[in-house]
Amino acid sequence: MIAFTRGVPATEAFPVEALGECAASALAKYSSQILQYGSFRGFGPLREFIAAGHGLQPDQVLLSQGALQIVDFVARSLIAPGTTVLVEQPSYDRVIKVLRRAGATVVGVPLQEDGMDLTACEDLIREHHPLMTYVVSDFQNPSGTTMSEAKRRAFAALAEQYGMLVLEDLPYRRLRYTGDDISTIQSMIPDRTIELTSFSKLLSPGLRVGVALGPQQYMDRLGKTAQDTYITPALLPQATVFEFIDRGLLPAQIEKLHNLYRPRLSRLLTTLDAEMADLGTWARPEGGFFVGVTLNKSVKAETLIAKGLEKGIQLTNGRDFFADGRGDTFVRLPFCALTTEEIDEGVRTLAQVVSSL
Repeated sequence: MIAFTRGVPATEAFPVEALGECAASALAKYSSQILQYGSFRGFGPLREFIAAGHGLQPDQVLLSQGALQIVDFVARSLIAPGTTVLVEQPSYDRVIKVLRRAGATVVGVPLQEDGMDLTACEDLIREHHPLMTYVVSDFQNPSGTTMSEAKRRAFAALAEQYGMLVLEDLPYRRLRYTGDDISTIQSMIPDRTIELTSFSKLLSPGLRVGVALGPQQYMDRLGKTAQDTYITPALLPQATVFEFIDRGLLPAQIEKLHNLYRPRLSRLLTTLDAEMADLGTWARPEGGFFVGVTLNKSVKAETLIAKGLEKGIQLTNGRDFFADGRGDTFVRLPFCALTTEEIDEGVRTLAQVVSSL
């Protein structure tokens, strides 16, 4: 069975030996801090390192059990029932669920090849008066698109004009395999942006080290929710990550990931071109974990999933990524945890399934 479902790292990407050494070293150096209750904001040296890289104070950085938990803190701290939140359409399905659980009205903004349709975005802002917009600006989950520099600046101007908060999620930013980095929205409007990232895709999801940074007023509110949730987060994984960085190991690890994932993305795009050119359209990402395919013909997601299972591929329900539930013809293809041979076979099978329907 070839799993086109979860966007997980390849197990061979984990720096197992180095993480073991870093964990042992962290225990030796910081045992009195990391084995005791500590700051609800997370391990101090790691927060200081991240803050310095963004020109912020350490208390403007919050570390938690993965970035999705911080989305939950945002939802519980800032959102009242009935509050409108804009998301890209399609968007990360778990964030949509977390926002709705907090009582938010989630409205989708159509996504184009270079980011959100900003004309539609402004129309929706005027209609719904949203508190904030959630955006994955680099190698978006689930589509793989990247918002262009011009659109980021125009979107930042909209946020300023209408007094809107931005929740910018950047889990894949360091996983650019070709091309040049684009400035973050946070760097353009730091007083109006909460930036999220994590070490899940770079080191290990099991470490559960998520990061949020932003204006002090918002970080204090998120921190209070964090404190009330767990008193203090898991400090050993955070200290392990800091030790990994402090030893200068992160650049080589990121290069390793680039070398591992770049050919898998290239193979996926090549195979899609060969097998599905007449069946759908898709973005051409320069990094990240996903390529999202929009099929040309109408099909029910349940039918597609069931037929895929019969033929040996697992697919995610495309409707989950759409705030309006209209994603039947959307297929998210994660590639990082698959070999090039599995990618070839999986895409060929998908093409056969789609053609048969």
